[in-house]
Amino acid sequence: MALDTGDQPKTFNWEDPLDLASRLTEEERMVWQSARSYAREKLLPRVVSAYADERFDREIMSEMGALGFLGATLPEQYGGAGVSHVAYGLIAREIE
Repeated sequence: MALDTGDQPKTFNWEDPLDLASRLTEEERMVWQSARSYAREKLLPRVVSAYADERFDREIMSEMGALGFLGATLPEQYGGAGVSHVAYGLIAREIE
């Protein structure tokens, strides 16, 4: 039985069952959305194609580097994006 807090009861979100999004900083949310958009729109179709043709698409690594997804936690002075370890985890989650 739920406690009566006077607010509307929360509905379960299958896309974010642990309500992770509400615990992220604005920067982490932006990184997450960028990684998600890239993974779904550009990466997925090419990975499926490369798997079917048994080949490796080297351009994917160049794109991910340009987006800051490779070495993301390294400081900017060393060529990284300088993001938090949480942001790196969000990138890895989407790319995986």
